[in-house]
Amino acid sequence: MSASASRVRVIDLETAGTGAADVCEIGWQDVALQDGRWAVTEERGAAFVNPGRPISAATMAIHHILDEQVAGAPYWKDAAPPVLRPEGGVVALAAHRAAFEQRFCTPSLSGGAAWICTWKCAMRLWPELQSFSNQMLRYQRRPEGLNHETGLPAHRAMPDAYVTAHHLRDMLNAVGAEQLLAWSAEPGLYPRVPRGAERGMAWADLPLEVLRAMARDRDWDVRFSAETELARRGEAVPTAKTRIPQPRLF
Repeated sequence: MSASASRVRVIDLETAGTGAADVCEIGWQDVALQDGRWAVTEERGAAFVNPGRPISAATMAIHHILDEQVAGAPYWKDAAPPVLRPEGGVVALAAHRAAFEQRFCTPSLSGGAAWICTWKCAMRLWPELQSFSNQMLRYQRRPEGLNHETGLPAHRAMPDAYVTAHHLRDMLNAVGAEQLLAWSAEPGLYPRVPRGAERGMAWADLPLEVLRAMARDRDWDVRFSAETELARRGEAVPTAKTRIPQPRLF
């Protein structure tokens, strides 16, 4: 990060599959510090990427990017660095559910940039909301200045990055980059139970035996959320040796 960096670059990827270089489109949108406030700038864009193999039908059905559209594009190792490491540096990179982007945007490509996950931060800042997907946040929150057409079509890299940037701008202005980075470094803290028979219940309303069972869940975000409630109640939580580690994504 440059000592003078004053922007966070939001990244969104569309892929051909789940391989390490299966990116077929990268989109970006900058959020920059202007006169003491964070703002969504005009610096945005998208570029096709050649994944080096056919795009799967399952992913094509989501983003509608065709093999012939990416055939002449650069490969990921060449396309990524200019976007992930812009001149002047960044405070951080950001994405909604950033763990997905981090699978592809490895430190060697990003220059070791820190990451902000707007999904994790949204659950901390707006726990009263019904859902925390990028598009649901868009329509639940209706962020100021978000141009409807610029944010379409959904599930394409630049429009999705543009929408995420408006959530990020409001987060940065609310609590600052340092707090967002700290939340992003932890598992997701669900404000309510996300699935199962207790779906939608507040953690504080769960019987102790149910909460303890969820603290052993294999989903790290569920586990962390249950552990947090156990700690609030003054109950014992699993030690570091018994916890299931988060999967290594890069």
